[in-house]
Amino acid sequence: MRNIDFWGEAPYGYEEKYNEGNNSGLPVLDFFPASEKGEHSCMLILPGGGYNHLADHEGENIAKKLGENGISAFVLYYRVFPYAFPVNFYDVKKAFSHIRKNAEKYRINKLGIMGFSAGAHLACTYTEHFDRYNDIDEESFRPDALGLCYPVISFTDENIMHAGSLSCFFGNDEKRKSELAEHFSCEKNVREDMPPVFLWHSFEDKSVNCINSLVMAKSLKEKNIPFELHLFPNGRHGCDLATDIEGTKQWFDLYVNWLKRQGF
Repeated sequence: MRNIDFWGEAPYGYEEKYNEGNNSGLPVLDFFPASEKGEHSCMLILPGGGYNHLADHEGENIAKKLGENGISAFVLYYRVFPYAFPVNFYDVKKAFSHIRKNAEKYRINKLGIMGFSAGAHLACTYTEHFDRYNDIDEESFRPDALGLCYPVISFTDENIMHAGSLSCFFGNDEKRKSELAEHFSCEKNVREDMPPVFLWHSFEDKSVNCINSLVMAKSLKEKNIPFELHLFPNGRHGCDLATDIEGTKQWFDLYVNWLKRQGF
């Protein structure tokens, strides 16, 4: 099921002038149901792209692999630069609410969220702030699980931050960056009711330092939030399923195993 009209109206902050370039117009939500009969657990997938574009290889392919394992999935193509926070956040909030409110229609029970790179930052940001920023008058729903794949995490540590994601998240607004960077630095905003978290990264990642995952794991441990962390020696940034990288390619099977243990 493609191009689901999950806003049902002009999306918050919509600007027709942004329809060209990295935004194709309205945000897009695609559904990839698991084939077996009955209800299924489900993950909402957020591709990466540094909040500047969206990576085509971090969406449908992941959703189909989850489907092969009995887990339904949605892929959200949220709006990116020159759109900036809170537009990106509200796209996720609206999509997550739409899925939850239509759970019977989509035959789903549990609903989690996962993301890649900057999409992982957005997934984590939603999980940490899902019941805040209610300008769109939408119900708030906490995810049942959070998956972070080579995630952008820190917006405050200059030694490990992904500066491009930080700038595009705030629309190159230096004042907002200085005022809000800490508030949207994921390792600094872990809440007591966070769901279980799965993280993976590669040591060789030259775009997003793997220490991002390590500092997030440290913060989760300090709040006693269950997590599973895998750090692989090999793999470029953006390697999605890593099918051509020995060792690293096992991340997906480990992830599905973890999801099953969370009741998915």
